[in-house]
Amino acid sequence: MRVAFVGKGGAGKSSLAGTFARVLAATGRRVVALDSDPMPGMAFSLGVAQIDAGLPDDAVEEFEETGRRRYRLREGLTGTGAIERYAVRGPDGVHFFQLGKARGARWDNTRQHFGFQRVLDDLPGEDWSVVGDLPGGTRQPFLTWGRYAETFLVVAEPTPASLLTARRLARLAVTGSAPRVVVVANKVRTPRDAEEVAERTGLLLLGAVPFDPALDEADRLGRAVLDHDPTGPTVTAVRSLVAALSTETRAR
Repeated sequence: MRVAFVGKGGAGKSSLAGTFARVLAATGRRVVALDSDPMPGMAFSLGVAQIDAGLPDDAVEEFEETGRRRYRLREGLTGTGAIERYAVRGPDGVHFFQLGKARGARWDNTRQHFGFQRVLDDLPGEDWSVVGDLPGGTRQPFLTWGRYAETFLVVAEPTPASLLTARRLARLAVTGSAPRVVVVANKVRTPRDAEEVAERTGLLLLGAVPFDPALDEADRLGRAVLDHDPTGPTVTAVRSLVAALSTETRAR
């Protein structure tokens, strides 16, 4: 299973992605949780200590091709090797692998940027399930950071700004490379909220996550909601998402 969570910043995709990765790993899958957002987020939802480091510069080598500067993983380093060496082992056995976090206005992550993508390109699909948290917004989600995904989960709140972003993502998906793009209604208070998200985006509604005060409490404490309230509405809804996608994957 290879899924990517995308949506407007603040829609809750990091919380859902991290919880999804842990729930999936607890079923016995070998899971890598990918955080390509240069701002912190996914580590908290996984219950991993906050770190800034990503793939180190010396894991990537520079070369020239047709007069242009290119980057690749250093000789002998594979995608699986990079995950096993540089990813952080988190709760439930999740491997947490991230693009390095932003550090200052002139921070240059060129090597990490390309190295991160080379790792994804080289990661064998039969060995790993991948759960990604993409940067917020609509900037090339289906062509760069999310090109590894088999399914995109667009996270949308029932608010005008979040729905606008989700509609734009839905239009981009028409020309994208993902075989499937679905929507997850987040922070819903009534069944009508979920229906509106589906209607306004034009996407298939995979599931709905209720508005959950425990999620804000977990954020304030810097804890994963899965640890803070393991039987609460957010975790229960994410378990349903994992079950739904797992069933579809087995049916293919």
